[in-house]
Amino acid sequence: MEEIIIKLASYIAARILKQPQRVIRADEALISSGLLDWFSLVDLGLFIEDTFGVRIEETELTADTFDSLQQLAELIMSRQ
Repeated sequence: MEEIIIKLASYIAARILKQPQRVIRADEALISSGLLDWFSLVDLGLFIEDTFGVRIEETELTADTFDSLQQLAELIMSRQ
C-alpha cells in the first residue's frame, strides 16, 4: 500500500499541484480541503486507471472515496 500512496502523492504534487517538492500525507484531505477540484479528480482518476489498471467510475470521484491517499490506496488495492 505504501508504494501506491507514494506514486499517488508524487503524481498529485508534481502534475496536478505543480509543486513537486510538496509532501502530501496519507491522511491529508484532498477534496474536502479544496486541494483538488473536479478537473483534478478527473486527471487523477485517469492516472489511476492507466497506472494501476483499476477502473474508476465518475460517480466514485467524491470525498467519500477520494478524500485521502489512504482511501485511494485502499480502493485501488481492493480492485487489483
